[in-house]
Amino acid sequence: MDNDDILLRAEHLCKYFKSGKNELHAVDDISFYIKRGEVFGLVGESGCGKTTAGRTVIGLYEPTSGEIYLDGVLIAAGTRSHREAMKHARIQYREGLAAAKSDAERRKLKETLSGTLTENSKAIRNIERLSRQKRDTSRIQMIFQDPVASLDPRMTVREIVAEGLIIKGERDRKVIDRRVYETLELVGLLPEHAARYPHEFSGGQRQRIGIARAIIMEPELIIADEPISALDVSIQAQVINLLNDLRRRFKMAIMFIAHDLSVVKYFSDRIGVMYFGKLVETAPSDELFRNPLHPYTRSLLSAIPLPDPIYEKKRRRVIYDPRTAHDYSKDTPTLREAAEGHFVMCDLAEYERYRRIMNE
Repeated sequence: MDNDDILLRAEHLCKYFKSGKNELHAVDDISFYIKRGEVFGLVGESGCGKTTAGRTVIGLYEPTSGEIYLDGVLIAAGTRSHREAMKHARIQYREGLAAAKSDAERRKLKETLSGTLTENSKAIRNIERLSRQKRDTSRIQMIFQDPVASLDPRMTVREIVAEGLIIKGERDRKVIDRRVYETLELVGLLPEHAARYPHEFSGGQRQRIGIARAIIMEPELIIADEPISALDVSIQAQVINLLNDLRRRFKMAIMFIAHDLSVVKYFSDRIGVMYFGKLVETAPSDELFRNPLHPYTRSLLSAIPLPDPIYEKKRRRVIYDPRTAHDYSKDTPTLREAAEGHFVMCDLAEYERYRRIMNE
């Protein structure tokens, strides 16, 4: 794969939240990439970390650890992995010092510790400096799930859609009005709608306002966080078709977060499946539906209803229980490539079995 095609890349991304004395691992060591102009679908049950991943990518949350790159440039990172590496190096140094039998061994241990501490301290300083910088998010925009809560009821549509342009530095009122009217027409609204308030619109129209707010900045990537789940079924198709037209027109990439697997299959080029903060499988859309490997993916696909009473009568749900589906007592699972572009979270024994399945 040509790295020039990759717009966004997340490596070992983690986002943890404090929950009393415990810690909630909302996103736990996931790695993925999004190519220019493609739609990357992210699916999974409620609470699996899909929205948190999207909000971390755009900068609404700071990563706990891991790195996010846009066009090969680091735009966000967390420090925990570096601090843990320093802590582990100190423990190893103390243990090695107790077992060392010569001054040469002690000097070597000290040099190793010093190198690890210096390298990780430098990385932490760079990340802290990056977090203090004013982050330009105009290249990444977000469409939120709730079209009511995501729009300020005290602002007119013109003010909502134009806000990004004004923050970016545009001061010419004529230019702002022209851009707002053009963008409203692109999403299927009229210029006269600009003077109205969000409560005067239907749910589908409100979501179109949210889309207009995002695309007026001409972003390269849009994080679409379940943009159709709060809409009527008839309106869902209109919004999906609108997003499809806009991404082709502006050559945008879309990170499409959703529950409805049939919609994700129709709309996405590649799909990632999340479970309990982990990315358990990624593959091209058709490949994932044709050859689901991970038991959780098979469980999700078995839950898709079809408008066919004969099929529905025979359909059997596949129940996923990680305690019985896997035995990770001997080998730690990692994301492995079972076929070209098809990655699955598995240990070595599962990997060999998946490889045989794919080669049959």
